Amino acid sequence: MATVITVTNQKGGVGKTTSAINIAYYLAKLGHSTLLIDFDPQGNATSGLGIDKQVLTLTMADVVKETHTLADIIMPTEHKNLWLAPATPVLANAEVELAQASRRFTRLKNAIETSHKSYEFIIIDSPPSLSLLTVNGLIAARYVLLPVQAEFYALEGLGQLLETMKLVRKNMNPTLDLIGVLPTMVDSRTSLSGQVLAEITKHFPAKIFKSSIPRNVRLAEAPSHGLPIGAYD
Repeated sequence: MATVITVTNQKGGVGKTTSAINIAYYLAKLGHSTLLIDFDPQGNATSGLGIDKQVLTLTMADVVKETHTLADIIMPTEHKNLWLAPATPVLANAEVELAQASRRFTRLKNAIETSHKSYEFIIIDSPPSLSLLTVNGLIAARYVLLPVQAEFYALEGLGQLLETMKLVRKNMNPTLDLIGVLPTMVDSRTSLSGQVLAEITKHFPAKIFKSSIPRNVRLAEAPSHGLPIGAYD
């Protein structure tokens, strides 16, 4: 069975999609067969890998509605060992339809479990909200990876996300675990970044990654070229 990791944070603009794309890319580069599931209606993980969303006929919206299987929509990328399950804004409409549907919390989990192709890692990029899609991602995952921006508002709302994780663990997915907190957009030139990192470390002493992601122009440029940072620079 694949190791399924959901990258999530209800706050937008924290580097969640950038983290998901690049972690998936580097796992693939290390030789691991890796699937990146774009589960955000914005579809940024899809365009970030150079896929034109306008030409897609099958996406994660079809998987959520159970009109197609995960295998039907998965596409290869330009990068060896890396596959993509793409998304477009149509996924937002599918989420509205899902609100009253049966098994609405486990659609993604079922899709992954019934997929005939096996991967070593499945990385799920979640929307920046505590939505039905996000809960699907938590129920489908073994681990949660939590990118946290080194800014003043970084810790606001994390309590609610952790409470949601606790409820999911209690009722739907008892093995769900926080694999780690990833500090992003760290500016070592400012004292604020240091203060925020200290605060994050205080809240998650055993879970904060030793590596942190700095603010970097090339990293910000890479998605516009449809490339992970390792392929761009």
